[in-house]
Amino acid sequence: MSRTDARERPWLLFIHQIPPHPSYLRAKIGRQLQRIGAVAIKNTVYALPRSDPAQEDLQWVLRETVAGGGEATICEVRFIDGLRDGEIEELFNRARDADYRELAEAARSRSRGPRAALRDAARAELESDLAKLKRRLGELASVDFFGAPARTSAEQAVARLEDRLRAREKPEPAPRSPAVRPEDYRRRVWVTRQGVHVDRMASAWLIRRFIDPEARFKFVPGRGYASEPKEVRFDMFEGEFTHEGDRCTFEVLVERMRLGDPALRPIAEIVHDIDLKDRRFEREETAGVARLVAGIAAACPDDDEERLARARTLFDGLYESFRRRNR
Repeated sequence: MSRTDARERPWLLFIHQIPPHPSYLRAKIGRQLQRIGAVAIKNTVYALPRSDPAQEDLQWVLRETVAGGGEATICEVRFIDGLRDGEIEELFNRARDADYRELAEAARSRSRGPRAALRDAARAELESDLAKLKRRLGELASVDFFGAPARTSAEQAVARLEDRLRAREKPEPAPRSPAVRPEDYRRRVWVTRQGVHVDRMASAWLIRRFIDPEARFKFVPGRGYASEPKEVRFDMFEGEFTHEGDRCTFEVLVERMRLGDPALRPIAEIVHDIDLKDRRFEREETAGVARLVAGIAAACPDDDEERLARARTLFDGLYESFRRRNR
């Protein structure tokens, strides 16, 4: 994110209270806030630069907090007196610099030693370490909102280790979920949260293209909605189709509906990396698709139907491109 006029920058604040029991909940919520890049400006107040993806990330953390018996609020603010925007940016950079320095040292420590030792089990172990370091570097880069200075040294340290090993990350496939029949989900109303972004855009496209061409969509607040008969919730907390483990909703739909079209796999990988920010697949198309999705969201700030309509054109084009490659 570029440094625009600090007085004009909006922020999202996540304000929460967590009960003392269960004891693991506080640590769990803390890890989730750290993963999405939020920084603490007070003991129970965390900040993120305002964006649709950031708001969506915080909404998931809010649901986890409430489900565990806590309380949480998300609000959009501009700071007028007291804490200045530049000071908040510095909090983000200090947090990322610490993370980058820790990662760089881990990469350097694994790069030391004679090359003769890099054989068999030792090489396999180092390749596994490299895959973890690359994944971690991607996670940090995705939440490095203001260009922390230590990023360059971390990237160089990981690159040197990769040059030494010349290894590529190969994630193991996730366990398969129980299958369902697409025909059982036709003539339904598909319900999801307002403010659709990449996972919901892609999932809606998939539903209309492969499950039910006549599917209707309904957009509701993220909390307090009770589904009606013939409604199917997707990408919602406790929805029938939503995130499972390390899989986004699009991946879950493809898997559970047993949609075997090979052109869907690269689309699923792109959606996964944009939505979960873990750079698991690192497809060359991902950055471009992410920019197009962000553009759709910015052009239609309050019209989810229009977002889906524009996203349909995007994903139709992606699908046709990958389908032709698989001929």
